Amino acid sequence: MIDLGKHNVLGIGVSAIDYEAAVAKIIAAGNAHQSMAVTALAVHGVMTGVSDPAHQYRLNRFDLVCPDGQPVRWALNWLHGCGLTDRVYGPNLTLELCRAAAQQDVPVFLFGATDEMLDQFAMRLCEKFDGLRIAGKRASKFRTLTDEERDSLAEEINASGAGICFVGLGCPRQEVFAYEMRSRIQMPLIAVGAAFAFHAGMLDQAPAWMQKRGLEWFYRLTKEPGRLWKRYLTTNPAFVTRLLLQKLGLKPGSTEGGVEPSEEIQFG
Repeated sequence: MIDLGKHNVLGIGVSAIDYEAAVAKIIAAGNAHQSMAVTALAVHGVMTGVSDPAHQYRLNRFDLVCPDGQPVRWALNWLHGCGLTDRVYGPNLTLELCRAAAQQDVPVFLFGATDEMLDQFAMRLCEKFDGLRIAGKRASKFRTLTDEERDSLAEEINASGAGICFVGLGCPRQEVFAYEMRSRIQMPLIAVGAAFAFHAGMLDQAPAWMQKRGLEWFYRLTKEPGRLWKRYLTTNPAFVTRLLLQKLGLKPGSTEGGVEPSEEIQFG
């Protein structure tokens, strides 16, 4: 079990942690009904915080920021000598959490995506993990929630009997949601993005060999070039350039930076 705490990657505090330690922390908080904000960030997620001071502030107040992408793991090892041998990939973290939740009888809540995707996701999880209890599920409205809708959703999740809540709204909406709702929901909120679509069987994952070599971005680019070309062909070089500058001490960034968001935005 590895948990070396958070380390600065371009001004974002990223947790140098493995699956075992991450699952243990989240399940313990779930059993205790403790609020917790968790995300798993790849390069795009880190760079979203770099480019948006308000989002940088949010991310640096998360309880756990897992290194979802191989380049983020490599950055932790290169900049801070963490020696991590594997990333903590959101879709795999989802499965490991569901395995532990089934074993320890911690019910889960699913929030985000569409009703169709949630139904498929829930069905496949229950087929894979005998004894897993889905305490409830609620599809996204795909817009900003009103105060009344926000409070009603928080009440629904809290009253469901769940111990953990998976959030699948896409980056950065799911992190905004987890940050804003953490004080209202008494359980870990785990932003896992594409895990919903992957495990529902509605989106193909990159082959294992591509994932291991940090080429998942390229696989997804070939599948959705119109939507993703700008993200990957501009964000990835910027990430590498900024890492080099941080390594040289020329532009390290600070995890104490950012600007506190001036208003609450719950996209659900």
